Amino acid sequence: MCGRFALIVDAAVLAEVFDLDPPSDLAPRYNIAPTQALLAVRAGTSRPREWARLRWGLVPSWAKEPAIGARMINARAETAAEKPSFRSALKSRRCLVPASGFFEWAKTGAAKQPHFIRFADARVFAFAGLWERWAGESPPLESCTLLTTTPNELVAELHDRMPVILPPAHHDEWLRPGPLAPDRLAEMLAPHPAAGMEAYPVSSHVNRPGNDDTECIVRLG
Repeated sequence: MCGRFALIVDAAVLAEVFDLDPPSDLAPRYNIAPTQALLAVRAGTSRPREWARLRWGLVPSWAKEPAIGARMINARAETAAEKPSFRSALKSRRCLVPASGFFEWAKTGAAKQPHFIRFADARVFAFAGLWERWAGESPPLESCTLLTTTPNELVAELHDRMPVILPPAHHDEWLRPGPLAPDRLAEMLAPHPAAGMEAYPVSSHVNRPGNDDTECIVRLG
């Protein structure tokens, strides 16, 4: 699964990577947690792409209350097309979620050691996400989930799942509304190769969602 991640990047760099104007009010986020707002890229209504602020934890359009979103932070890539909560969004409401890295916790005896996983050159990248609009509030609540897949060799040492990382060559196709063929989905949602990525231990400071500062990503040792 993916339950925490970071986005630490200059707005101008983010704009260049995602071919958009710089997002407004962009501040470093060292410990983005479920139910918090996150920055996403989706197909626009009057332009090919737009920025969106979405709550992490997808609330299906048919949900009776938004609390269900806390259980919908991730969607398994292998079964999302079959699940009532995700299948509609997978067909027509796909998004990109920019990130600088994500956290996983490895078991070390009775304890769990958090690790920060990123590209070694510290590049910003995109998770594959799905978004929904829930009309039970005014204005409607817009929320999202992150797709997960089997881990690559690096992440497998820490966890049995990892978020889907989409390379830039797939961004346009992912954002384009409309269904994707099952074989193409399987290809796009495969684990990102471990080459060029790194994982290192960090302080348990990151365990608290309220802690959102540089200490969350400082390498131990």
